Amino acid sequence: MFLSKEGLFDILEGNRRLTIRAIESFPEEELFHYTPAEKLRPFAVMVKEIMNIERAYMRGIALNEWEFQDSIASISKKEDLLTACEEVRAETRKMWQKITEETLEVVEKDPFFGPAQSHFSRLQYALENEIHHRGQGFIYLRTLGIEPPEFFVRE
Repeated sequence: MFLSKEGLFDILEGNRRLTIRAIESFPEEELFHYTPAEKLRPFAVMVKEIMNIERAYMRGIALNEWEFQDSIASISKKEDLLTACEEVRAETRKMWQKITEETLEVVEKDPFFGPAQSHFSRLQYALENEIHHRGQGFIYLRTLGIEPPEFFVRE
């Protein structure tokens, strides 16, 4: 494996810190209600998707409990969303200890999105999904006249 388990986790953590800063940059009302076009979703809805995918994949990979639940759908305050983000990541940090590099190489049918893939690929998908939605959030911020967080800062 080119990327170690810990190397992957460092990338996940750095990206999450940037996503948190993006959430913090939004005014509360716009976080939950603003979209620059009719068919788009508010950034908070995208963040909830990111958290739900992370929770479902981590529970599946670490505990073999494959269930996709939207346990944060009712959140409507920025502070609560930030708390939920930290709670999900705290669960991930705890479950990460149960995962080995061999576990990441296991290939199974994806119970949520279809095709067989490795657990590493699942986590890569989750990361790419987070990056994609964070990019949308950055555009939302710019259309609101708010400078997004510096992309290159991951601390």
